[in-house]
Amino acid sequence: MTATALYTGSFDPITNGHLDVIRAGAAFCDRVIVGIGVHPGKSPLFSVAEKSDLIARATASLASSKGCVIETATFDGLAVDAARRLGATILLRGLRDGSDLDYEMQMAGMNGAMAPDVKTIFVPASPGVRHITATLVRQIAAMGGDISPFAPPEVVLALKARFGKTSP
Repeated sequence: MTATALYTGSFDPITNGHLDVIRAGAAFCDRVIVGIGVHPGKSPLFSVAEKSDLIARATASLASSKGCVIETATFDGLAVDAARRLGATILLRGLRDGSDLDYEMQMAGMNGAMAPDVKTIFVPASPGVRHITATLVRQIAAMGGDISPFAPPEVVLALKARFGKTSP
């Protein structure tokens, strides 16, 4: 039996925290789809095409080492609808702390009511990445700080190019 998981987010940009969740999902799924949420009212730093490229490059070695197919897709509605459309029966969610758990439990309950055939699986963040958020990575990069401990090398280079700054 094959298992396909959908891991949704804005991934603006993908961080080491996101990679931690993808790595965990790749350990028990044959296919992990990184679902890039598209919201017309938001102005992301990176385009969907740029995000997809960064995700593909950041996950390439992970996919081959785990024997898992990792791909990207976009969606602009409900995650459960995207999961069904993409053939995923698992919604993969990362948990950093108790506030994440409270929010994610509510979402899992609502998603379960709408799509009982799509199960939510929570993955606790590894201690070394628990503190990482894409928002903080963008802010640190915008101020010229060193984000190399928080993001894959492809993202570090892309953010340096975007902001035209180098770390001290």
